Amino acid sequence: MGANALVLRDIHSHPAPPWWPPAPGWWLLAAAVLLLCAAVTWAVLRRRSRRRAITELFDRSVDAAGSPAAQVAAMSELLRRAARRHDADADRLQGEAWLAFLDAGSATKPRAAANSDFSRGHGRLLLDGGYRRDVTTADVHALRPLARSRFLQWMGAA
Repeated sequence: MGANALVLRDIHSHPAPPWWPPAPGWWLLAAAVLLLCAAVTWAVLRRRSRRRAITELFDRSVDAAGSPAAQVAAMSELLRRAARRHDADADRLQGEAWLAFLDAGSATKPRAAANSDFSRGHGRLLLDGGYRRDVTTADVHALRPLARSRFLQWMGAA
C-alpha cells in the first residue's frame, strides 16, 4: 500500500462527560447549601421557641396574680426586670420618667419618634394601678397588649 492508499477519517471528539455522578465540587456545594438551610431552620425554630417561652412567662406571671391590681403590679415588675437589659438604672425610674422610658422603648430611641401609649394612654395604669382597689379587668385587658409587646421587645423576642 502506498501513500495513496492511506484512508483518512474524520476527527472524533470524546463523548461529553455524564451528568451523574457530579464532580466533587458540586457535592461540596450541595453540602454547603444543606448546611446553610439546616442552620437557618435551626435559628428560626430557636427564635420561635424563645418567643413562645417568653410570652408564656409573661402570661403565666400575670395570670397567676389574683386581682386586677395584682396583675398590674405583675406587669410592672416584669417590665422593670426587662428594662434592666437595656439600661441598668431603668428599674429605678419613677413616675413620668418611667412612662417616658416605656414609650421610648429604650434609652437610645429619640422621644420624638416614640409613641405615647404609656404616658398618655392605658399605660398610665402602671404608675399606681398596683395599689388601687378600683382597677377593673377591662383596664388590665387594655394594658396587657402594651405591656406584653414592650416586654417581648426588651427581652429580644419581638
